[in-house]
Amino acid sequence: MSVSAPRNASAWAFLAPALALIALSVLIPAAMALVMSFTQSGLDVSEPLQFVGLANIRRLLADPIFFKVLGTTLLYLVGVVPPVVLGSLALAVLVNRQLPGIHWFRAAFYTPVLVSIVVAAIAFRWLYAETGLINGWLTALLGRGFDPIGFLTNPLLALPSVMVVTLWKGLGYYMVIFLAGLQGIPADLYEAAELDGSEGWKKHLDITLPLLKPYVTLVAVISAIAATKVFEEVYLMTQGGPAEATKTLVYYVYDQAFAELEISYACTVGLALFVIVLLLSLVRFLFAGDRGLT
Repeated sequence: MSVSAPRNASAWAFLAPALALIALSVLIPAAMALVMSFTQSGLDVSEPLQFVGLANIRRLLADPIFFKVLGTTLLYLVGVVPPVVLGSLALAVLVNRQLPGIHWFRAAFYTPVLVSIVVAAIAFRWLYAETGLINGWLTALLGRGFDPIGFLTNPLLALPSVMVVTLWKGLGYYMVIFLAGLQGIPADLYEAAELDGSEGWKKHLDITLPLLKPYVTLVAVISAIAATKVFEEVYLMTQGGPAEATKTLVYYVYDQAFAELEISYACTVGLALFVIVLLLSLVRFLFAGDRGLT
């Protein structure tokens, strides 16, 4: 027996609990959801599964509400990802300096990541209320003739208002990723760029962005996946309203499963969401690879 055989056995022994946990909490439920998407079943698990083939998929392709919430989800993605990438990169450049107390600024920008999304959503819902802090300030500034803004009751403002919560929560997290990349860039490159006349923000266009391309792709893909799977903010702040203006794919899965009791159809919508997330994940490997992060 080779020396590596006992080592491999020990490694698998240490991995076994984690693998079992992943199988029980992720793989088996995912396989069950895949099977149920081809059946007609409700909440009663004692009833035998009735296989209906591709009926649920055909229903999905003919469902106008599905395509509406898909469009809302894509709009959410487009509205969140570019500001997250640019904002977190700008913050990383800002705090990547050797200044007294810079660690406190980094901690301050990262603090929203530590706040529970439930607490954040409830706090922002209070801020957005017609009698909340924002409208109170505007009323004090503009006078009593000012009509309160319905941030969460206006179909045009509800989705951007929810996006702000996602941005507030995510900027600090992605800032840390960019900060790690920035600190891996040798200072000699910036000094050489300054000798060639590249100063100020121009040196970031010439040096920082090209070298951080793998990090930009990574942050864009991760934030896109997170935006596609947004649920807590919508559930706690608008519950898909007003007029379904903030209903996303994950919320539609929840609504079909627990409000309409359409478990099989909810699994089918979840399968469509899985395909979208899988495609976004493939972007990471196709356009970035892992070489730039090593």
